[in-house]
Amino acid sequence: MAATTFHGVDEVTAAVGRHLGYSDWTEITQEQVNLFADATGDHQWIHVDPERAAAESPFGGPIAHGYLTLSLTNLFLPQVVEVQDVSLGVNRGTGKIRFPAPVPVGSRLRAGVELVAVTEIDGGIDTTMLITVEREGSDKPVCVVESLSRYLS
Repeated sequence: MAATTFHGVDEVTAAVGRHLGYSDWTEITQEQVNLFADATGDHQWIHVDPERAAAESPFGGPIAHGYLTLSLTNLFLPQVVEVQDVSLGVNRGTGKIRFPAPVPVGSRLRAGVELVAVTEIDGGIDTTMLITVEREGSDKPVCVVESLSRYLS
């Protein structure tokens, strides 16, 4: 169940500027990182070779791909916000994306979501939600992304 549930586009519009809540925590495993490497063809040693990463990387071990961290926003966002009483909701893409800190394998991540903008369009709204992915025990976020969605009445 989502932390925040809206009923229709008017409720979404009225919430601009609000922090909508946090997702559950999820752990990043080496298996996830390896599967992501297989799916994308990015087998750089810093991600998939734990022994070499422990010996040679500045992070003390393997780290998750930045785009793996970004892709987890698709897991986190529905845990935080749900828009009901609309005919359609679609992902329109992203705005600015940043990876301020690495994600060591074994880290626990969650996301906070803020509704930063709503633009009215014919038949609905476009939204910009700022998703900030944080790592447990770290003061610095690991991913910050402007997520763009469209909701039709």
